[in-house]
Amino acid sequence: KPTGCFLLLGQIQSAWRACDPRQRRDAGGRGGVYEHLGGAPRRRKLYCATKYHLQIHPNGKIDGSLDENNPFSILEITAVDVGVVAIKGLFSGRYLAMNEKGRLYASEGFNRECEFLERIHELGYNTYASRHHATTQPPPTGSGAGGGKRRASSKRQWYVSINGKGRPRRGFKTRSTDKASLFLPRVLGNKDHEMVRKLRESQRHQAGSHRAPVGRAERRRRRHRDSPDRFM
Repeated sequence: KPTGCFLLLGQIQSAWRACDPRQRRDAGGRGGVYEHLGGAPRRRKLYCATKYHLQIHPNGKIDGSLDENNPFSILEITAVDVGVVAIKGLFSGRYLAMNEKGRLYASEGFNRECEFLERIHELGYNTYASRHHATTQPPPTGSGAGGGKRRASSKRQWYVSINGKGRPRRGFKTRSTDKASLFLPRVLGNKDHEMVRKLRESQRHQAGSHRAPVGRAERRRRRHRDSPDRFM
């Protein structure tokens, strides 16, 4: 019957929307849609509400800069899971990471401490919380010996945070509502794109200079190998 066909079509569309990762939101049902899941890295600059740009240095240091044209503030943000991202400094080649003591550092390679929960808040600001490190809060005690239902312990997340002096704050001292924990992803400007272009040209030049020089004998052998007379 036509009515049955329409019902079946509606069920298929509902199932597709449920499986589509672009429709998924954070655990609380709030936040934005992560359309970048599985796509190419997003090149952005993370502008903190304290007026600093997040920087990842090649020496392992993390801090903030007031300079809008600092190359160490150009980042690549890549989705590694639903709502989970890795943040890499394009010029430093290091990943933003947070250790078990809540300290931010720049890791040479990607590891589990480089995974951050990205949440979109009001006014377009984002927060980035460590996926694996948090403060475990014990459950509230019961009122009597009989006690009520036992409540599970909760976790307070540790956030990437840059204070008003451009210094990173320890994760256990942060809150999602702090200005220091709110970041605005900014699209790169013309000067930023020019710096990226020069970096790529320098990398290609270095890669070419590291190749072993080809001698005369090798060139002669290659010409003989590619010569059409060889197959006649």
